[in-house]
Amino acid sequence: MSDFEWALVGAFNSFFQRENIAAIAYRLKQSRFSAQLADILVDSRIPEYYLAIECKSVDARKTKSLYFKQHFSTAAGEHQMSRETDFIARSGRQGILAVELRWGPGLPRSAHLLPWGMAAQSYDDGKRGITLQEIEANPPLQRIRGAYEISRLDIVRISGYYDIATNQDTLEADPPADG
Repeated sequence: MSDFEWALVGAFNSFFQRENIAAIAYRLKQSRFSAQLADILVDSRIPEYYLAIECKSVDARKTKSLYFKQHFSTAAGEHQMSRETDFIARSGRQGILAVELRWGPGLPRSAHLLPWGMAAQSYDDGKRGITLQEIEANPPLQRIRGAYEISRLDIVRISGYYDIATNQDTLEADPPADG
């Protein structure tokens, strides 16, 4: 799976450089026995590019869904969906679930970006996972010479959906009226 993660980091950074956007994508180092915040973080002062991306790569011939129990981890007694949803909400980042579907030898892979809030809602609703049909309902990333390409439309299409940021920031709220 790390190949997919590195491919996405490269695609995001190529997009930022090509479009002259002040942002940088980087892959977090994984530790075998500790929970990870997300696979890829993107730092930018531009809110639509302040991202947390979780990557999953599945053999589409062998599964009908991206299952929450099978494809996501449980570390420190907490499910990965809960941990990452909490991180996304508390950090103010836009969350993305990037899913690569592998179709077997000689067939092209496809990658789809889903709003994290959609995945979190499915998990909270008690669904077993996200079906391949739900994943493929999101347009695949373009591939040029085997490399994924990111466009502004790919990011804008999913940002803002399912806003999961917490509303606990009292600095922006008006104080209660004394009466």
